[in-house]
Order: sequence, then C-alpha cells, then structure tokens
Amino acid sequence: MDLALGASLAALALIDSTSFGTLLIPIWLLLAPGRIRVGRMLAYLATIAVFYFGVGLLIAVGATAFIDDIGALLDTRPALWTQLVLGVGLLVLSFRFDSKKQTGESGRTARWRERALGIEAGDGDGATRTKASVLPLMGLALAAATIEVATMLPYLAAIGLVTSAGIGAGGITLTMAGYCLVMVLPALLLLGARLVARNAVEPLLQRINDWMVKHAASTTGWVLGIVGFLVARDAAFRLGLFELLANL
Repeated sequence: MDLALGASLAALALIDSTSFGTLLIPIWLLLAPGRIRVGRMLAYLATIAVFYFGVGLLIAVGATAFIDDIGALLDTRPALWTQLVLGVGLLVLSFRFDSKKQTGESGRTARWRERALGIEAGDGDGATRTKASVLPLMGLALAAATIEVATMLPYLAAIGLVTSAGIGAGGITLTMAGYCLVMVLPALLLLGARLVARNAVEPLLQRINDWMVKHAASTTGWVLGIVGFLVARDAAFRLGLFELLANL
C-alpha cells in the first residue's frame, strides 16, 4: 500500500470517526453524571468497530470475487468519467446542506442514557450502582451502526480504494481492521482524557456535543464534500486530467 492510498484511507477513517455513532453518541455517554463506565464505553466502541469491520469484509470479499471484471470495467474511460461526474455531483450537493438549530438534552434523553450505561440510583444515599448487563449498550451501538450503513459513504469509498489496490485478502483484512481502529480512535482519546482530566474535559465535551447537534446538517455536507473531492480526484488522476492541465 503506497503513501497516497494510506493518506486517503486515514482521511476517510477520520471522517467516519465524526459520525453519529462513532463520536456523537460516545460524547453523549461520556457526559453522563458520576464516574465513567470504562468497560461499557469500550464495549460500545468495540461493537461499532466489529460491526463496521464485518460489513466492510463482506463487501470487500464480494468485490474481490469479481475483482478482475470489476477492475476492467472501472478502468474504462466511460466509467472514469461517470466516477468524475459522481464525485463532482457529491461536492456540489454538499453545499445544499445547512445547519439547523436543535434544542438541548431533555430529562427523558438523559434517563435513556443512564439506562444504556446501566446506571441505577442508590438506596436514597445519592450513590449510584451499575447493572451487570452491557447488552442494552451494545444494542444501541448496533442500532446506530445499522442506521448509518445507508449513509456510510466514506467507508464505501475506502472499501473501493482497498479492493482496487491489489493487496490481497490478507492485506485487505489488515487494512480494514486498521481503518476501523482509526475510526474509533478519537472517541478512545476522549475517553482517556475524560478519565484523567474530568473537570477540564467535560466543558469541551459539552461544547463538541452542542456543536455537533446544532450543525448536524453542515457536518453531513462536509462529509459529502470531502468524499466527493476524493472520488473526483481519483478519477481525474486516472483520466490524466492533471497532466493535461499541467501541459496547457
């Protein structure tokens, strides 16, 4: 895998790391009152990563089964021009998304978060205790990831880049695993920061949470724009358009 491919995959993974399931929900969980439930946070992030990894391998294996035919088709000039138009279209579409203000967290939402984390009130002494089962939290992770499957444009673009790179089944497996790790890395870093510097980090988490809720539409626009740029750039490069412009 060359440096350009690695950089593109890292960029796409970091875009994926800002999605609803990989960042907004983890931040929302980290803002729960009391001590942080590290095991439950790790279970949530592991569920997200494993789900994405499994879906990615299924798609990649399906693609590699017909890789020669698919590769030959995608290397034709009509296919490359279609890819270029699609990328430019996504880039143009990204400008149609704008921010929409939303209200803050309700008491019902906060209680739902506490149930997901397994937090129960104590026996009148103000303390809390944690339920043993993490299944509700894993269910939340699977629900969030499943909802995002239909809009996982960065991941689909990454799978396309990986399957066309000719790195073999082992290389694809390792690359997709690394992609999923990078995808949950920002949430893991925030978890570590929340553990060692709660008072300093909580205001930052709240601001990130408020910003993401307020600018959810704009974030979608940025995702579409960046994915569109990467798709269009790849097509333009393979069509030789950059070389043509350089010779003008």
